[in-house]
Amino acid sequence: MKKNFTLFVLLSFLVPFITLGLSQNVSADEKTPADTFRVGMEAGYAPFNWTQTNDKNGAVPIGDSNNSWAGGYDVQIAKKIADGLGKKLEIVKTEWDGLPVALQSGRIDAVIAGMSPTAERKKEIDFSNPYYESDLVVVVRADSKYAKATSLEDFAGAKITAQQSTFHYTVIDQIPQVEKRQASKSFSQMRAALLAGDIDGYVSERPEGVTAETANKKYKMVEFAEGQGFKTNPEDVQVAIGMRKDDPDIAKVNEILGGISADARVKLMDQAIKDQPVSTQEKGGLMHDFKNIWNNYGKLFLQGAGLTLFIAVFSTVVGTGIGLLIGVFRTLPKATSKLGTLLQKLCNSLLTIYIEVFRGTPMMVQAMVIFYGLGMAFGINLDRTFAALLIVSINTGAYMSEIVRGGIFAVDAGQFEAAQAIGMTHGQTMRKVVLPQVLRNILPATGNELVINIKDTAVLSVISVADLFFQGNSAAGTNYQYFQTFAIIGVMYLVMTITVSRLLRFLESRLDGPASYEKTETATSGELKE
Repeated sequence: MKKNFTLFVLLSFLVPFITLGLSQNVSADEKTPADTFRVGMEAGYAPFNWTQTNDKNGAVPIGDSNNSWAGGYDVQIAKKIADGLGKKLEIVKTEWDGLPVALQSGRIDAVIAGMSPTAERKKEIDFSNPYYESDLVVVVRADSKYAKATSLEDFAGAKITAQQSTFHYTVIDQIPQVEKRQASKSFSQMRAALLAGDIDGYVSERPEGVTAETANKKYKMVEFAEGQGFKTNPEDVQVAIGMRKDDPDIAKVNEILGGISADARVKLMDQAIKDQPVSTQEKGGLMHDFKNIWNNYGKLFLQGAGLTLFIAVFSTVVGTGIGLLIGVFRTLPKATSKLGTLLQKLCNSLLTIYIEVFRGTPMMVQAMVIFYGLGMAFGINLDRTFAALLIVSINTGAYMSEIVRGGIFAVDAGQFEAAQAIGMTHGQTMRKVVLPQVLRNILPATGNELVINIKDTAVLSVISVADLFFQGNSAAGTNYQYFQTFAIIGVMYLVMTITVSRLLRFLESRLDGPASYEKTETATSGELKE
């Protein structure tokens, strides 16, 4: 039994490092040399930017990954800017909401992601001269009554939305009697909601509308004649490069953009629309779609699953260790000296605050505060993977501390008294009598926490950790096959959680020993003499 437990502990520490070596997902944001131009983008807003699995059509690797590349109009503009600055281009894949924060915290040098230089954004960051100008459209279902709309009045009563934190959402109010729906986090969500019938349409730009129509014949882009569409300011429909306030490179960037003619920009966009790796509808059925998606993105999904397992297993082990330490500390006898008593009370108060804060706030909020907040407030830029491990570990530690406390209370008080009666110290009692029982008592709860962590890593996409959910969302944003893509992702999560659950149940049965024991007859005193 002891050997099995020791083997389990060793494997628990080794598996994360083995998985890390296989996943190759550790970010290198903080080790970026000065001659590198770090550009942030969603890599999921075709034809401006997208994610692909090869370097075709001038795509650029995302970070230091050798499994995913970013392509699109924004990437081609970024390449020209980097060349003009005499720097190496590095693409940092970041969620839309995190782009301004990533820029302000110093994680990226510029935002080139189809971002408009609105007055609100100019309060926080500076912008270059525009490098593209587009028209607003509404994307609807091709079979809906709104597919033949020609003016805003035709959308009266329609359920319309747009991407969160964009001016697209504000112009919806110009539609008479519109049913304005909650803003969506990404275009992927809006496209899926449109096909599901949750909305009647979403506001977008013409290049994205063309992409939607090309990818899936169920989408229809509605364009408006002059004077019949949205009323916008010039800067609303312009796209510019976001940079930090008073960045000395802005003048040079404007000079480089000035050297790209209008015709050259049009050709770059036309080429991006042509090159975008959308999956057009083909005959062959659902299984054909699944096979196609796996062939194109299977490697990224496995890479994401590897990182998900690594974060979940490592953080559960570390979190359990934190919980054990807190549990043992809280069982210490009261100090005899005044200073010792004061320190003990102070530590207990700090531990209580830690537990309440991390149990009482969402992990997504913790991720934003720790990853971006430390950079903005103290200039501390954490590696994405390290930040993910830190966030999930301390979150798990807060929950495990209460689980361990319950495990300690489950040990009969008589055992503590018996240990003291034979002269054991508190440390010996905990180490040799209590903790072995606690570890067995909390094993089911620890396993449950591991399963939860496997699923909860999905919230780390808010800081662009390339876990399984993040990779699936990137693929769906490119191929427009949401049901098929997320069905595959769901099955992969199910396989991981079921496998972990079965392994933990097997471990429990090994620790418990056989269900019944054979009775062994004892020798009588007469037999011993013989």
